[in-house]
Amino acid sequence: VQLQASGGGLVRPGGSLRLSCAASGITLDYYTIGWFRQAPGKELEGIVCISSSDGRTEYLDSVKGRFTIFRNNTKNTMSLQMNSLKPEDTAVYYCATAASSGTSCGRYYMDYWGKGTLVTVSS
Repeated sequence: VQLQASGGGLVRPGGSLRLSCAASGITLDYYTIGWFRQAPGKELEGIVCISSSDGRTEYLDSVKGRFTIFRNNTKNTMSLQMNSLKPEDTAVYYCATAASSGTSCGRYYMDYWGKGTLVTVSS
């Protein structure tokens, strides 16, 4: 199983960026998927998750209305559209998926992780 994240980079405050995550060896449609991030000196936090247990999408409060998760079942990919970016969004971003159906959201339910892609929001 492999998850390959891409799309990070340097963007100015207020700008947009779209991260992508391509999966191989696992079908994302079946499982809980999510995006996480880790800012310098801070713990890993969950940004958004689509739960396979109840189908709900959960967003971190600080990104609601700015970030949107997409899943493309045909291409077996997930994406994170990030708008109105702020300096505090600077972090390494990770995509992740569970490997058991019916799981809830949260880092401890994730079985496979992408390597991370750095997003820097700075003027």
